[in-house]
Amino acid sequence: QVQLVESGGGSVQAGGSLRLSCTVSGFTHSSNCMGWVRQAPGKEREGVAAIYRAGSNTYYADSVKGRFTISQDNAKNTVYLQMNSLKPEDTAMYYCAADAAGCSGGYRMQAMDFGYWGQGTQVTVSS
Repeated sequence: QVQLVESGGGSVQAGGSLRLSCTVSGFTHSSNCMGWVRQAPGKEREGVAAIYRAGSNTYYADSVKGRFTISQDNAKNTVYLQMNSLKPEDTAMYYCAADAAGCSGGYRMQAMDFGYWGQGTQVTVSS
């Protein structure tokens, strides 16, 4: 049984930082593409970042490029999302997602086409 467990959400003022973590268990093979997808109330879901774990290639939505960084610790089977210079529009539920296939050059993030999902962690940014 595959499980993705997120942590690290919370409330922060605009300009602040948060780091989200996502630990994967139950994979019998590498979770080749892992990403973060967010959804704010009343808005569509948005894929914000992804990492191809075998090659460490990373992909970002334009809305977060230069502010968010996705990284991994293979020994801990954990992926991180470092979020800096946070804005009120970053407020959303953030979901960790994984797929055994690759990231397809960022397409999987854009399409939010992942086979496994976490339960989500809330990020709230106040102005």
